[in-house]
Amino acid sequence: MNLQQDLAQRDFKHIWHPCSQMKDYEELQPIVIDRGRGVYLYDKNGKEYLDIVSSWWCNLLGHCNPKINESVKRQLDRLEHVIFANFSHEPAITLCEQLLEVIPDGLEKFNFSDNGSAAVECALKMAFQYQFQTGRPQKKRFMCFTDAYHGETIGALSVGSLDLYAKIYRPMLMDTIRVKAPNCYRCPYGMCRDCCDAACFRDAQLAFEQYGEETCAMIVEPLLQGSAGMRIYPPIYLKKLRELCDRSHVLLIADEIATGFGRTGKMFAFSHTGVSPDIMCLSKGLTGGYMPMAITVATNEIYQAFYADYHEGKAFMHSHTYSGNPLGCSAALAVLKIFREEPILKNAAKRATYLSKKLQEAFGSHKNVGEIRHIGLIHAIELTPDKKTKSEYPSKLRIGYQIYKKALEKGLILRPLGNVLYFNPPLIICEQEIDQAVSICRECIDEVLGDI
Repeated sequence: MNLQQDLAQRDFKHIWHPCSQMKDYEELQPIVIDRGRGVYLYDKNGKEYLDIVSSWWCNLLGHCNPKINESVKRQLDRLEHVIFANFSHEPAITLCEQLLEVIPDGLEKFNFSDNGSAAVECALKMAFQYQFQTGRPQKKRFMCFTDAYHGETIGALSVGSLDLYAKIYRPMLMDTIRVKAPNCYRCPYGMCRDCCDAACFRDAQLAFEQYGEETCAMIVEPLLQGSAGMRIYPPIYLKKLRELCDRSHVLLIADEIATGFGRTGKMFAFSHTGVSPDIMCLSKGLTGGYMPMAITVATNEIYQAFYADYHEGKAFMHSHTYSGNPLGCSAALAVLKIFREEPILKNAAKRATYLSKKLQEAFGSHKNVGEIRHIGLIHAIELTPDKKTKSEYPSKLRIGYQIYKKALEKGLILRPLGNVLYFNPPLIICEQEIDQAVSICRECIDEVLGDI
């Protein structure tokens, strides 16, 4: 037995992995990673894996990026952590100042936490309390999209709509209002996402007409519904939603946890729209995938609703032990410094064009590829047994999972979302690495679908 097998068995004996049916691990043992560099990870036997999914979408600038490494190491010798209530430190202060230069206009106040779900919980509580303290106590409910995903804590699940994560917990969840989400690949109006006026926005209008008076806030994944299958919708939808929220005194919460920091081709997804949310949630790429940290950013108007004498009881009594962790802040500062000093977005845009071209060459005429869609470097391949009807493979076949296993054998981490395969690589990926990923992906799809 080699070291990889020994560690895998010890892992399986003790560890309950996230988002996994552990019985699958009897066949596909956990892969024990020893080190990483750039877009690659290496297991204990030295086998190389191209991390095309950025280790759950968070690795932004490559594994073991030397500049981020140095920033964290330098901070480690000064201060590892300090309580963030009535205490602060320079990395957190500087981080807020530098984020102000790149986030959408109007967002000014930063509340730190330690993961994406926590940032969403913070946003929901903040919105609820804001409405109560500004004379609208009837506004107690939240709106969200169908097929939304915002995390897996109770509040975050409540504003999510994917049964895979939420169904079993429904008796525990808040009663939320679900607006039919845009689904451009299967558009009921027969429109094209690149040239439509968001006719599907009618569903949001109807929901606001019926429930606007009791709605506290609407939370969205801007332009990209990730866990729903990398569904991409046009910016015009968010422009219309901003106007509708303003008319109804409904706060607009942007969950930019997956879309922030260049993933969509601009620094944030809302940067494509010309409008701003009232609250924005950040995590994942915030620290380059290095440290668990998240921020909920709000407007000054929201902040002022909590600013009062102590005895009025208006303070936002929400906290996390690791809020504002100095090591996380130092990693985030290094990320922003790299964006300022290197042409990251410009180069990523070139790679996005190249990746689109290579995927089109590989799959444009493939009989089982219904659509190849992208925003920024994020690309998705939607598999279908029939391109005309856009039907879906039965979930029991686990087509995506079968392709995932094949890809691992060939050194590519291609984690599926149902029948959707996606590329969401670090922004520093090069053309040779793209070629490698596309080639392996094509081989695996053909090997699996050729047997059906």
